[in-house]
Amino acid sequence: MFGFIPGLIFANAFEWYFHKEILHGQGKKKGNFWRFHWAVHHKTVLDENYRDSDYEKDIMESWNPQSKEVASLAVAAVAVAPFFPIAPGFVSALWLSQYNYYRVHKKSHLDPEWGYKYLPWHYDHHMAPNQDMNWCVTFPLWDYVMGTRLVYKGTEREQFDNQRRARKMQLKQEKLNKLKNINPDNLNISLN
Repeated sequence: MFGFIPGLIFANAFEWYFHKEILHGQGKKKGNFWRFHWAVHHKTVLDENYRDSDYEKDIMESWNPQSKEVASLAVAAVAVAPFFPIAPGFVSALWLSQYNYYRVHKKSHLDPEWGYKYLPWHYDHHMAPNQDMNWCVTFPLWDYVMGTRLVYKGTEREQFDNQRRARKMQLKQEKLNKLKNINPDNLNISLN
């Protein structure tokens, strides 16, 4: 299985590059296919405090960010398949890395406590003020190599931001509670 370790290293480098240049670089452009990553996934994760409830949806039922993620990984897996007879170890490492990418990415956003503990660099990518750092999802090797690993978890800034988010959620909940307590009979609405 010569080539397996180089395949893992290449897969991590590609994950870094693709996330940075395609999912963010292209994804920030309106009308771009990759827009779903920035406009939907990142927004949902911020709104749900690192959780992404869209991962609970069946990827076969609608064309959403998660089904696009799976489709992209499947296309990439098929694209490297012709090289399997020449470099089975390398291609096997790519396939394993693709599977692992989806598995840990999904798990981290369905179980934020697990993600916070086991993928702190990915938590840092989403929750830190600068979401244009920490490009690796599975392991931050290429973030260290390229100088894009920025620690946020456990910092004073994270504590401050968490307090601000908690206050914001509390105010939102108070507004919802007030709306629930409005008696429609007491409203003086004129249709004229």
